[in-house]
Amino acid sequence: MRILFLGNNWVGWQVLHWLKEQREEVVGVVLHPPHKRTYGQEILASGPLNPGRIFDGSKLHEAETIDAIRTLQADIALSVLFDYLLRPEFMGLFPRGVINLHPAPLPYNRGQHPNIWSIIEGTPAGVTLHYIDDGIDTGDILAQQEVLVEPVDTGESLYRKLERVAVALFQKTWPQIKAGQVVRIPQDGQVATSHRTRDVEAIDEIDLNRAYRARDLLNLLRARTFPPYKGAYITVDGKRIYLRLQLTYEEKL
Repeated sequence: MRILFLGNNWVGWQVLHWLKEQREEVVGVVLHPPHKRTYGQEILASGPLNPGRIFDGSKLHEAETIDAIRTLQADIALSVLFDYLLRPEFMGLFPRGVINLHPAPLPYNRGQHPNIWSIIEGTPAGVTLHYIDDGIDTGDILAQQEVLVEPVDTGESLYRKLERVAVALFQKTWPQIKAGQVVRIPQDGQVATSHRTRDVEAIDEIDLNRAYRARDLLNLLRARTFPPYKGAYITVDGKRIYLRLQLTYEEKL
């Protein structure tokens, strides 16, 4: 099966590296533009070296890019932490569809920063493989794996858990995808939650004159603890002071 790979970040690198180890036929790679890439060099080292088969994800709407990808005759497209919306003219290029690996147990936490919202809102955490349709993380589910959110988890530690489980879920499910043996499960839109990047920005400032429940404030602080990102803050004398939590279980003697 001929694969077009769209990816970013450590998970994208690990999935592509694994596909190459399995001798799968990756005919092209789509990356974020250089200023938005994470693990870009590692991904490039794992994918095709022909520059004509490496594409800028911000240009997938351009006719020239669509035509170039069409010539690859890929059967399927795989999206892993890829941050650009895919248009119908792109998705129509792949007879086996476009599959996305999302770090949340859909329909919970569609969109951005699922690791943060699982802590703040108490929604389940996990990862999902699903088909991409014309919505944002709304397509039919192929496979899922939940992840336990512990009281000591921060946004960072939960994110790292989700990364590891995402790679493992893909490796487990890929043989079924390749064989055409997956069962498509529609999402339950009635319980869906969704967030955009600006939703995080809206909660980051802690009002020193406002009353918070202790649990809510602690969850906000730990969800936004992810160095080197700045996270939650208070403002004193016109200056922002950023806050992080360190949480550890009591050591038993």
